[in-house]
Amino acid sequence: GLALGLWRRQAELAAAREDEEEKELRQRFMAPPVSGLRELRRRRRELRSRMELLIMETQAEMFRALAALDPSASFAVDSWERKEGGGGISCVLQDGEVFEKAGVNVSVVTGLLSEEAAEQMRSRGKSLKAKDGKLPFCAMGVSSVIHPKNPHVPTMHFNYRYFEIEEADGTKQWWFGGGTDLTPTYLNEEDAVHFHKTLKEACDKHDLKLYPKYKKWCDDYFYIKHRGERRGIGGIFFDDMDSPSKEEVFQFVKSCAKSVVPCYIPIVKKHCHDPFTPEEKLWQQLRRGRYVEFNLIYDRGTKFGLVTPGSRTESILMSLPLTARWEYMHNPPESSKEAEILEVLRNPKDWVH
Repeated sequence: GLALGLWRRQAELAAAREDEEEKELRQRFMAPPVSGLRELRRRRRELRSRMELLIMETQAEMFRALAALDPSASFAVDSWERKEGGGGISCVLQDGEVFEKAGVNVSVVTGLLSEEAAEQMRSRGKSLKAKDGKLPFCAMGVSSVIHPKNPHVPTMHFNYRYFEIEEADGTKQWWFGGGTDLTPTYLNEEDAVHFHKTLKEACDKHDLKLYPKYKKWCDDYFYIKHRGERRGIGGIFFDDMDSPSKEEVFQFVKSCAKSVVPCYIPIVKKHCHDPFTPEEKLWQQLRRGRYVEFNLIYDRGTKFGLVTPGSRTESILMSLPLTARWEYMHNPPESSKEAEILEVLRNPKDWVH
């Protein structure tokens, strides 16, 4: 009887602990996770669950930091389900005093890879052996694009993701990808240095070779070929990262995800009340046009999303600004502030040495 009473007491305490833990997780996130709190806790040692917790935390940290800066903006937290498997949470802030449009999305998607998506991966050197033409996959990530109102506050984008594919013989291929990059309308060297230094510190904790390698990759990836210029002043970008080990790569991605608030929010605070002219606002609109061109023509994430069955178009195109502009043959005057940013977009700089 005594042993049974003791066992019951321990079970009650464990259940109370679980309830407390669940309550704490609920408060930490913007919405209940796609996989469900119970399932995540049951499989909490598995990397897939830890990655889902990380992207949920990153979403909440960034979105709360943005909302605190712009309390007048309308914001929506929108959970969605995908009938083919999985779903996501979109957090979007719109028409505020500081942000014209800011979104932080989480998606956890499972199912079978479409032939177009598989081809896209094979073109990057992935040898994917399908079983009866089918490739089960799991993809999860957090992505954010922030378009401020003030032309002196830069646009910022980040994305961190994990991919897993099961091949015909049951073996699993996995990799991580992601990055953080800045797109200013006008160049502020101090901000550029702060942004790049914060990212470099996150990389340097793991390997001193990572920042220079991923900084170059970012400059090369966000290149608008038909314009001969980069989308912005870069940051870091990487894909297909599957070594040295799953745990080490996860810890690196975690450091990068934890750096998104400190690399960007201080820049917003510094400039969100700067005065600006109608001409400066016009230049911001023209630069936004370039942003749209890159995202719709070159961005791999946009292309992958649009060819994945059951994907949510609204979330994929959340990266586009509310407003943009295209003027025929617009060229800024030489030696102007507008020409200064173009020079850096055509010839990327080393900001940290």
